[in-house]
Amino acid sequence: MNTEQLILSVGTILLAERALGWAFQRIGQPRVMGEMIAGIVLGPSLLGRFFSGAFAYVFPSSSLPVLTALSQLGLLLFMFVIGLEVDLTSILKQRAAVVLISNASILLPLGLGVGLATALYPQFAGPQVPFSSFALFLGTAMSITAFPVLARILKERNLLGTSLGTTAISCAAIDDVSAWLLLALLTAMVHSAQSWHRLAITLLLLIAFVAILLLPVRRAALFLETLYRKRGAGVELIAILMLIMLAASWTTERLGVHALFGAFMAGLVMPKHEPMIAELVERIESLSLALLLPLFFALTGLRTRIDLLTGRFLWGHTAAIVLTAVLGKLVGAALAAKTTGMTWKDSLALGVLMNTRGLVELVILNAGLDLGILSPTLFTMMVLMALITTFMATPILIAMKLQPSPGPLSARI
Repeated sequence: MNTEQLILSVGTILLAERALGWAFQRIGQPRVMGEMIAGIVLGPSLLGRFFSGAFAYVFPSSSLPVLTALSQLGLLLFMFVIGLEVDLTSILKQRAAVVLISNASILLPLGLGVGLATALYPQFAGPQVPFSSFALFLGTAMSITAFPVLARILKERNLLGTSLGTTAISCAAIDDVSAWLLLALLTAMVHSAQSWHRLAITLLLLIAFVAILLLPVRRAALFLETLYRKRGAGVELIAILMLIMLAASWTTERLGVHALFGAFMAGLVMPKHEPMIAELVERIESLSLALLLPLFFALTGLRTRIDLLTGRFLWGHTAAIVLTAVLGKLVGAALAAKTTGMTWKDSLALGVLMNTRGLVELVILNAGLDLGILSPTLFTMMVLMALITTFMATPILIAMKLQPSPGPLSARI
């Protein structure tokens, strides 16, 4: 792939995603919704189907390896930022209500996803995928909440500092940690499918890796806060953080666990000095969100084949997947919230917020496709589910006419 072709491909992606991101913001949706849709518009479902010549010219097969490599770097940065924004100490101190709601919003969709897997397997599973891996993956995908998208919706609706917003962001943080632990377990299972002995060794090494990060590395990383106080978030600090992230990602990839888990854990154990985190997130996101993540959206669009969903049978399965996802996440969170004493209105609003899946869901789904767990058809169905459940949040919250109300401000999570 020559430089001219790379510039054309990347430029087309950025132009389409900025335009659709702006358009979706104009109708009250988070920008990421437009960016996700842009990826599908540029893929074989639309551009490739109706303008095949232009599609082949902008995205020749030779461009895919380079775009994939760049998008993977963007994903590592994205997962590192999510880890930075999650305060593990705050999670461990959460009150019982938050723990109950977050557990319900994980366990119910996880159980429903496993149940749905019995109907979808083996027709929609990848070749030679054990049912246990397929069922666990489907359950994990159903239980996702997109922490970044949820935070942006709360901010745009002026709900971030309310009691509802505090509870939602806390539950989403717990869900994120749980989801990536489940993905790490699932990846280890897939890579060790033929040997329980190998799986046991992988899990022991993974536990050791997490323990090392949470104890000695977390303590040693405190010097980064001192460095920030002296020199600010300069090139030196950013370079050290990038090296830590890459080392953790390389380690988990070598262990047979996805590199994204290593990036997330690296961010999770960094010092949570609020001014430092805010500045680091802004600096890292300015590159990853503006340039690298759009490439991931485009590649997801290239993998999404809506033309594969032909006939009522496949669209019926798609509807069943969406319904299962909404029932599990929205209903599970809402009922649990109601039992803690929240009003029905706030309980339903919390369920709607927890039902947003966004970019994090696409990351999980692409990992499932890469691992061979999902067939291209099921991958497309699940991408549509992620888009629908994310899109529905803002209109429902507007219809509910939620007003910002006084509530305890949480620490940054």
